[in-house]
Amino acid sequence: MYRFASLALLAFGIVASSLAFAQDNNQSIDISSVTPQHGVAMHGTVKYAPDFAHFDYVNVEAPKGGTIKNHVVGTYDSLNPFIIKGSPAAGMSFLGTGLVYESLMDQSYDEPFSMYGLLAESIMLPEDRSWVAFNLRPEAKWQDGKPITAEDVVWTFNIMMEKGTPFFKAYYGDVDKVEAKNERTVLFTFKHRGNAELPLIISQLSILPKHFWEGREFDKTSLDAPMGSGPYKVGNVSAGKSIEYVRADNWWGKDLPMNKGRYNFDRVVYDYYRDGDVALEAFFAGEYDVREENNAKLWAQSYNAQPVNDGRIVKEEIGHQRPQGLQGFAFNTRRDMFADREVRKALGYAFDFDWSNKQFAYGSYKRTRSYFSNSDLESSGLPTGNELEILEKYRDQIPPEVFTEEYQPPTTDGSGNARKNLQTAMNTLEAAGYKLGADGIRVHEKTGKRLEFEIIDNNPVFEKWVLPFIQNLKKIGVQANFRVVDPAQYQNRMTNFDYDMTIMSFGQSESPGNEQRDFWGSEKADMNGSRNYMGVKNTAVDAIIEDIIQAKSREDLVDHVHALDRILQWNYYVIPQWHISHWRLAWWNKFKHPETLSPISPQITTTWWEQPE
Repeated sequence: MYRFASLALLAFGIVASSLAFAQDNNQSIDISSVTPQHGVAMHGTVKYAPDFAHFDYVNVEAPKGGTIKNHVVGTYDSLNPFIIKGSPAAGMSFLGTGLVYESLMDQSYDEPFSMYGLLAESIMLPEDRSWVAFNLRPEAKWQDGKPITAEDVVWTFNIMMEKGTPFFKAYYGDVDKVEAKNERTVLFTFKHRGNAELPLIISQLSILPKHFWEGREFDKTSLDAPMGSGPYKVGNVSAGKSIEYVRADNWWGKDLPMNKGRYNFDRVVYDYYRDGDVALEAFFAGEYDVREENNAKLWAQSYNAQPVNDGRIVKEEIGHQRPQGLQGFAFNTRRDMFADREVRKALGYAFDFDWSNKQFAYGSYKRTRSYFSNSDLESSGLPTGNELEILEKYRDQIPPEVFTEEYQPPTTDGSGNARKNLQTAMNTLEAAGYKLGADGIRVHEKTGKRLEFEIIDNNPVFEKWVLPFIQNLKKIGVQANFRVVDPAQYQNRMTNFDYDMTIMSFGQSESPGNEQRDFWGSEKADMNGSRNYMGVKNTAVDAIIEDIIQAKSREDLVDHVHALDRILQWNYYVIPQWHISHWRLAWWNKFKHPETLSPISPQITTTWWEQPE
């Protein structure tokens, strides 16, 4: 599952159309033989019954009204989040239901991966999940009052596949065709059977109005306000400075169970700042309302401000169960020097996390060792049972350490003296053919290429972490520099894989699936705009990704994810950094949140509210 990111269910009072459709293999699809369902889980059953009143992590008595102002460091130049061009504005959903657009179904945020009917009142799918059909709600309307039809769904899917970002081609790669069977029924037929996740992620597709886009160029950036079907419309737009969303008074879905207690603000605003320090001061000055702090030093030192001390700003750490994925220094293995696994391994010894964590984060971070950290998907110990059987099939294609050692990134005593690790790094580089040159920089004994590279990012806050890393690299004969580029340039360089190393975060959900193709699939390694930033090309990884997608149970899914995790770990595609298992939240005390929050997302914009004065 993407974002940012789980079947035996009952009908929602809808009778499926008794139509039969043909697959390419000439087997008929009889929709009438499948019971419509109000929701669907990736594995097992859903939490909420057909007659559920609301999600548990909302306050249905929350008052409507007021404004919430958020902040973003960076800029934007487009209101089209679906294409490779431009930097889209905050709040414009890329996938799923957001402020402006809605999807066929909506996700609950207190289950591993379950979806409930939104634009679609029901879903139909067979046991082998070889196809999926959706029945649209007759009351679902676009913001101009026109009905949402199956043709809108078909058009949306096709335009995303044709002109959308390459992500969609990876995410929905197993879809063979999509058809509007009548005005309110749409059928997706799959290339393969058994893809447990595919029906759910299709239901996440943000649906666009075909009639609105006719005569417009979909693959061009634009600041024209788009039209959706969701709770908000685009209001004032100031390119690169701010964007406003205002409540859509005629929102068709406001009384649905999954929307009770949600979307409480009349206005949602995102203000943009070019500098993080300026943004923090603006928060204390009341320029915006709520802040999730990602900088440990700022959290520890800089919140000694008057509004915090006198209680006008609430500062709180709230534990969560959200998978943390992996953040780290990501190698671009398309570069010759980083194509060598031993070089990647060696450079990992130059990052002294333990010292940096004490210096810059007051010891508050946990060292990340897994691509699926803070979840049961994180591999540990040595592989056994089914997990070992999975890996044995690829023994000659994966690092031997997968079978003999538990992966752990290098550690130090935190004193700042990483001599032992640096010696290990130098020995590893020597063995890889990199000898010290006259100027102290290593040169490959055969190619004559110097071991020097550039680290890029668009956030200067990482500089204090990067510079000690660079100093340690210099001690082992490696020349590196850190360059902060503006967001537009950074996005362009990432799209075209024009970098040596960058700081990258790979978010994961509790139910990984088709998005793993985009992260690590060989087919995506040379496709500009994909998220295979490291250029991973590994046949074992490709095969296990497909097995993850085809997993028949939660246990089978977990075993395959563990196997994938181990292979990625031992190939040293990244130098892991850190994560935390709680949110650092600060907000002006005119805001309230539900007593029970979702364990995987604070849902600030969608479930919080402003207190009447």
